[in-house]
Amino acid sequence: MAEVTLFRTISSPFALRIVWALKLKTIEFDTVMEDFPHKSALLLKYNPVHKKVPVFVHNGKPISESLVILEYIEETWKQTPLFPEDPMERATARFWAKFGDEKLLTSIFQSVLRKGKEQEEAKLDARKNLEYVEEQLRGKRFFGGQTIGFLDLVLGWMANLIGILEETSGQDIIKQEQCPLLFKWIQDFSEVPIIKESMPPRDKLISKFQALQQA
Repeated sequence: MAEVTLFRTISSPFALRIVWALKLKTIEFDTVMEDFPHKSALLLKYNPVHKKVPVFVHNGKPISESLVILEYIEETWKQTPLFPEDPMERATARFWAKFGDEKLLTSIFQSVLRKGKEQEEAKLDARKNLEYVEEQLRGKRFFGGQTIGFLDLVLGWMANLIGILEETSGQDIIKQEQCPLLFKWIQDFSEVPIIKESMPPRDKLISKFQALQQA
């Protein structure tokens, strides 16, 4: 096994943020692609608690949970810093990263997967959460400023999945007139070469989320 190995799936947005971080820092790594629900023995060995990806293995020692992995990568490899230097800005980035995973992502998925009154409530929550995130871009090209940083990677699932969810659900999730800064950020982020070349195959994601919505 190489010094750095990443266990992931094609569709995991949490694993994809680790791929982006490693490439931005020019860290060589091996990839082990998992095929859920058939989990490999190594994945179960390295992540016996949650039994999910991503799992990051450095010199034979595993780390789980994507936000924890990003922090470890930043502390271990100093080139191309992902976090702001200012402690308050770092704390703010961590806050919005947690908000993105626990509030924004959940509300967007619920807005396309739920039905009836629950779906309408989820749509309102998603719109409000998107507006909160939109404010963090005011006066900036990326969440990290003029260059991609930690929060851009964490929220990068929007550039990866929003279009897929819109196509498979027939709904508009992010409208340019409502969230112009976020709309522009998705375009700019998606066109960064390292980001663009690492995006998973669109057809496979569409098939997955079509099946998810039908279920």
